[in-house]
Amino acid sequence: MLINKQQKIFVAGHKGMAGSAIIRTLRRKKYTNIVTVDKSDLDLTQFKEVESWFEINNPDIVILCAAKVGGILANNTYPTEYLLENLKIQNNVIENSWKFGVKRLLFLGSSCIYPKYANQPIKEEYLLSGILEKTNEAYALAKIAGIKLCQALRRQYSFDAISIMPTNLYGPGDNFHSHDSHVLPALIRKFCDAKEKNLPCVTCWGTGNVMREFLHVDDLGDAAIFCLEKWDVNSKNAPKDSSNEPLTHLNVGTGKDITIKDLVKLIAYATKYNGEIIWDHEKPDGTPKKQLNTEKITQLGWKPTIDLKNGIIRTVEYFKENRDQLRL
Repeated sequence: MLINKQQKIFVAGHKGMAGSAIIRTLRRKKYTNIVTVDKSDLDLTQFKEVESWFEINNPDIVILCAAKVGGILANNTYPTEYLLENLKIQNNVIENSWKFGVKRLLFLGSSCIYPKYANQPIKEEYLLSGILEKTNEAYALAKIAGIKLCQALRRQYSFDAISIMPTNLYGPGDNFHSHDSHVLPALIRKFCDAKEKNLPCVTCWGTGNVMREFLHVDDLGDAAIFCLEKWDVNSKNAPKDSSNEPLTHLNVGTGKDITIKDLVKLIAYATKYNGEIIWDHEKPDGTPKKQLNTEKITQLGWKPTIDLKNGIIRTVEYFKENRDQLRL
């Protein structure tokens, strides 16, 4: 194993959806030397604060999940904030991890780093091969900069930094807000409301024919720790790109996608909603297909364990149980 139970592990962004899942995985795997810090005590956008924190706490392993995140509307409306804040967080944590001798760093990226019109399923080497989706370009550019900073530090200073790119995540800790949530949590909320109010029909956007891939966030947590434990970029058997160069970022997903129409059927089943489903063809569908190629991480020996049907049932239960505490 490339990390051990005695090492001090700092999870930056531990209260977020991904960070919470990673904490759950660490605890399940009996890692006990976990360090977290609240935003009120450490502002990751402030270099001096981060530098001082690293000097005092001296973590061995860093998992960087902290980020400014939001839906399409927020990303498109506030690109300056999404670019600046994420660049500051990443640069401060990654640079100080290198400066203070962190043994391994895992940077959490996003599938939005890939070109809008990339061939499907999307391979790791498609990064920077085409234009990005304009609506979340600022966020994607920040994530790309994080990947490239990790690559540069590895190449120039042998700093052991790796990155993973998850597909669309869902599960506990998701954002179910009515205006800026993603498609799956938005639909869960809509169908739960319809069931509760006994509405005769639910209207969904578009045709329902576009394809999307979804990964339960607890599978992401498992993949993150798997990569920290098992993925040695310098190993002769490590994943490589089409030029036989070692990869330093890996896709994480299920390798399967589903139409939004079939996704809605699963959500209707999970919420026990039996009313009519209407498709508003006047509303946009978005990109026809977005699926990650997950062959590289599969070759390493990792695969997801939570199928979409059961994952949605669990997420519906989470939403119902925590609805009063969620930001809606």
